[in-house]
Amino acid sequence: MKPLSPKLLEISLFFLILCFTLVVAEQSRKTYIIHMDKTNMPESFTDHLQWYDSSLKSVSDSASMLYTYSNVIHGYSTRLTADEAEALEEQQGILSVIPELRYELHTTRTPEFLGLSGKTSPVFPTFESASDVIVGVLDTGVWPELKSFNDEGLGPVPEKWKGECEVGKTFNSSSCNKKLIGARYFSKGYEGTIGPINETVESKSPRDDDGHGTHTLTTAAGSAVSDASLFGFASGTARGMATKARVAIYKVCWLSGCFGSDILAAMDKAVQDGVDIMSLSLGGGVSEYYMDTVAIGAFSAMTRGILISCSAGNGGPYSSSLSNVAPWITTVGAGTLDRDFPVSVALGNGKKYSGVSLYNGKTISNSMVPIVYAANVSNSSSGNLCLSGTLIPDKVAGKIVVCDRGGSARVRKGLVVKEAGGVGMILANTDTYGEELIADAHILPSSAVGEKTGDAIKKYIFTEANRTATIGPGSTELGVQPSPVVAAFSSRGPNPITLAILKPDIIAPGVNILAGWTGAAAPTGFDEDKRRVNFNIISGTSMSCPHVSGLAALLKAAHPEWSPAAIRSALMTTAYSAYKNGKTIQDVATGQPATPFDYGAGHVDPVEALDPGLVYDTTVDDYLDFLCALGYTSSQIKQVTNRDFTCDSSKNYSLADFNYPSISVPLQSASGKKGGASVTSTLKYSRTLTNVGSPGTYKVSVVSQTKAVKISVEPASLSFSKKYEKKSYTVTFTASSVQSGTASFASLVWSDEKHTVSSPIAFTWT
Repeated sequence: MKPLSPKLLEISLFFLILCFTLVVAEQSRKTYIIHMDKTNMPESFTDHLQWYDSSLKSVSDSASMLYTYSNVIHGYSTRLTADEAEALEEQQGILSVIPELRYELHTTRTPEFLGLSGKTSPVFPTFESASDVIVGVLDTGVWPELKSFNDEGLGPVPEKWKGECEVGKTFNSSSCNKKLIGARYFSKGYEGTIGPINETVESKSPRDDDGHGTHTLTTAAGSAVSDASLFGFASGTARGMATKARVAIYKVCWLSGCFGSDILAAMDKAVQDGVDIMSLSLGGGVSEYYMDTVAIGAFSAMTRGILISCSAGNGGPYSSSLSNVAPWITTVGAGTLDRDFPVSVALGNGKKYSGVSLYNGKTISNSMVPIVYAANVSNSSSGNLCLSGTLIPDKVAGKIVVCDRGGSARVRKGLVVKEAGGVGMILANTDTYGEELIADAHILPSSAVGEKTGDAIKKYIFTEANRTATIGPGSTELGVQPSPVVAAFSSRGPNPITLAILKPDIIAPGVNILAGWTGAAAPTGFDEDKRRVNFNIISGTSMSCPHVSGLAALLKAAHPEWSPAAIRSALMTTAYSAYKNGKTIQDVATGQPATPFDYGAGHVDPVEALDPGLVYDTTVDDYLDFLCALGYTSSQIKQVTNRDFTCDSSKNYSLADFNYPSISVPLQSASGKKGGASVTSTLKYSRTLTNVGSPGTYKVSVVSQTKAVKISVEPASLSFSKKYEKKSYTVTFTASSVQSGTASFASLVWSDEKHTVSSPIAFTWT
């Protein structure tokens, strides 16, 4: 073979350098969402798309638009270098250039537990308009073959629907029907960052390869399916909250996450398509509202009458761990059901303990087997967590292994034990999780136990010479009390962005929830698990969010004239925060009474929400005043709202006047600038109630935990003579200064003896 000529070598080297430069340039690019001020388009352009294209080409010869947005914002998304993004932001008519954020998923007894159905007949009334309501879910896609999408008995698709059933290699137009009326997928942002989708691994279509999307979609509005269960657990009829509502899926989440440009594109299409409810069980941290992609998209959706329900996050039990906290979003935390899946653990000393599991395979023989603590049979300093490759097979084979929870997926720990030769696993909670028990479809005999039981079992291992145990078969137990309790994982307040807005708004069932599942993945989600199911039981605020989305659809059907704020208010003011015995709902992480920072207004009660009596309605103008009270500039307000609005300099905007169903009162502590034990401050909060029931007179009552704040309400009674009449009241708080970091709570209730309209109050000294 002849050597290359100097000229050819020079040309080859040039192209090699060029290719390397292009690769480096692409690797330095990131996705940005470009928010344009469409009303200020230069006169030289006759079309906004032409303007978008020109603005992009002015800073980059190679970049192209991933999406254009025309409903929730005006603008586009693209991939730019940091310098290009900075140059673009300097241009006239550019409201903001927002770096894309990666979002993560917040991952049959329920209708009866919520009072939607009885043992023999429905409790919640049905409405013919229920089938006119459309629930749009942004998630991992859908497995359309499930019976949960049976459209039997449904009439024609509502005329208002403008959506599509997008096709792909694994998804046909026939996958949609009169129940599943729309399916779209959004991958441009994902592929721009991660690379092309490997279609041998996941479907480049609306099809769900993960299971999460199918689970949330069927929870919100799946059709009733009899004889549903997971391996015989939780057997019965599985149904969504709004069984007659139509559903549409917007696939925005893929194997490596969910990306802001895709989410915004899906929200944009969902608004255009005509959804009534938008459900997002995902989150990506917190930021100011004008930089929060979901908050921005949700605002425009809200102005079109769409209720947006989002998961609060799984960052609990830590404080201020919430996401999706904008006041125009309904933020949902998680509680438990009155159903459990007990499995016994018997020790060689004769003591028996109870845990939970969804394992249904071959059990350990009746005879006892050796039991070991993972930390004692590991080659790692974190061996107690049963992480991959940390267990020593010679010390594990034929034994039950006690693994501490945390550090890796709960079911993954069982896989590690099994691969090392173990025959069973006991998953022990640490103090982070307390007594919270989450059942999983383990791949070997297993029992998840609370912290106290875990400590007792480990003490037995440490003190006994001949340590043995066995794990029994699992079962389904109903009527578990107390229930609900706040899940340990459920994210908590106070609100990390706006302390004066109490979040979460509400809690709903989110632990051990049975709903539809994908045929492409095992119930554990692991490749090593070859089992396939039609229904799965999983936990997370991802599961509580679609409960509220479906319940909102029911209220929308019953009261089509209600605004999203009115629906949320009805759900919040009728929620309960105490059991029938009067004791406050418990926090399973501590075993102590929970607070409004944990459960918001309380646990949802849909039957009561149907007839709330009064609601706290909130208009677009109210939200604009709220943003003014935050001190936002006209530019920042437009970034959030897509509207031209300038705060009135002569008006005194106050967060205390924002018409929210709950009340959060930030107070100055003794260590503040004006601190001092004898210093008091007086604050006035105003609210307006709208009568959505029959005429009546409501009287107010206040219950408070603290003597540091005196509370008075004026007037003490409100009389309504007609429907939709509005009446206002003022709450005066006279607060003493106490130690910084202190929090206390109260409740304000209006009642006409038939309706109870409750608002939680949170006091926070900073």
